[in-house]
Amino acid sequence: MTPLAGVSLWAWAACVGSSLLCVAAADLPPPERQYSILFLLPMSSTSHRNIFMSVADALAERGHKVTMLINHAVESKNENITFVFHGLDDFRPENISMFRIRNDIQEATKIYSKKLLAASKKLYKVPKVRKLYERRKEFDLIIVFHMMNEVAYPFVLGLPYITVTTVGVDFVQSASFGNVLNPAYANNFVFHLPRPLSFLHRCLNLFMHITTACYWKLWSMNKIQGELSAQFPGLPSLLEIERNQSLTLMNSHFSLDTPMPLLPNQVEIGGMHCRPGKPLPQELESWISGAGAAGVVYFSLGSTNQGIAIPRHYRDILLQAFRRIDQRVLWKNVEGVGDVPENVLVTKWIPQQDVLAHPNVKVFISHAGLLSTQEAAYHATPVLALPITADQPRNADQIRDNGFGLVLEWEEITVDLVLEALRELIDNPRYRRGAAEVSRAMRDQLTSPKDRAVFWTEYVIRHKGAPRLRCPAADLSWVEFLMLDVLAALLLGVCVCFVLLKRLTRSVSRAVRRRSKDKEE
Repeated sequence: MTPLAGVSLWAWAACVGSSLLCVAAADLPPPERQYSILFLLPMSSTSHRNIFMSVADALAERGHKVTMLINHAVESKNENITFVFHGLDDFRPENISMFRIRNDIQEATKIYSKKLLAASKKLYKVPKVRKLYERRKEFDLIIVFHMMNEVAYPFVLGLPYITVTTVGVDFVQSASFGNVLNPAYANNFVFHLPRPLSFLHRCLNLFMHITTACYWKLWSMNKIQGELSAQFPGLPSLLEIERNQSLTLMNSHFSLDTPMPLLPNQVEIGGMHCRPGKPLPQELESWISGAGAAGVVYFSLGSTNQGIAIPRHYRDILLQAFRRIDQRVLWKNVEGVGDVPENVLVTKWIPQQDVLAHPNVKVFISHAGLLSTQEAAYHATPVLALPITADQPRNADQIRDNGFGLVLEWEEITVDLVLEALRELIDNPRYRRGAAEVSRAMRDQLTSPKDRAVFWTEYVIRHKGAPRLRCPAADLSWVEFLMLDVLAALLLGVCVCFVLLKRLTRSVSRAVRRRSKDKEE
């Protein structure tokens, strides 16, 4: 088969795949009526916003009217989507160096807490946000970004709302639904510990579960509560508002993550944004196909971790390694890079999924962000993971554990290590087979993530908040949930029985001794 024929076959398969996806999306019955839905993500990164856009586009395609409060100016071709850009510059993740906070959790926590507190003070003073807040009861449903967006909770007070969990299963949020995940097997948000967990790992995991929840829900949220209560007198506890959410759409799937016991109102939509590849622009197609049998290595650190943020010595190591490989390198970077080898093409924008779907792309060098990880798995592309911070180390470990990639640490990389990893991924067919296996598992679903997101969103509206989905455990205190009062009562009962038994034994013993003494006399 000639290279041109191969490209034509690939393009034909992509078109067929797109058509099949559209047919699958048409399985849902038409909605009862056109709903009005408000999306709130006043603080989010570009990648988090992209997950919301997948849900918003799916609902807009159903004819629903969608309004989105966002912190990034964005455009959509769908006339059913209206954007409200608040314009505050207090939380722009692209201005935060991920490398600077990579090994300093306290610094990262301090930055995000500071930004969130600033947003709590300013958000409702923006006229268009205040106007939107005053219109909140006009909407059939409100959808909130679950993480670091407690500032939006005044909007949802007394109204049905759901959340979108962009990081997948979040054990802190899961507890608010009444589903407390067991730290004996459920890893925390940041660290992905090897399974089965050893005694020390279980101790560490339990410590992380408790401290993370206490820090965010008690210490940090109290500060936000103070700012919002000053603007909205009588505002209930943010924790109480959070427990009233009807449902959460989670960006996870068991094919890539640890299988968890989930409640009916915890719905997995992981990979919803993934789609079959489309034909590339002619210039990019020619460059990738022109690499021949050697193929192409695609390099991107995502939308937040732009290439300009890479420390110079790391960038030099990567460039030296790229000079010594037979493959061409496609590098997504917002700015030009000096001293680039002839086999490297640097460009500001790349249609990532279309590139990953191309048969001539051999390896994806990635920061292991969750969206990029899902896209690589969906398109069966082996990954060389270079995680930086947040959930990326956990995602990188899952890439390695699922057999479709390798992981390198930034502090340890050398030219030889990068070359060795790339050669292993390209020359050893087991990584391509591992990627294909994960892709099949991820695609093998009874219903599409898009259909699930649309169905359950409309379900909550149709059933006025869907209270039947609510687990009774969500209304219990920790004392009631852990049955500490029952255990205390049982312990008290045991103690009382022990005391009574002891007294009875003493009485019987005295009576026996007295009777023996009477007989002797």
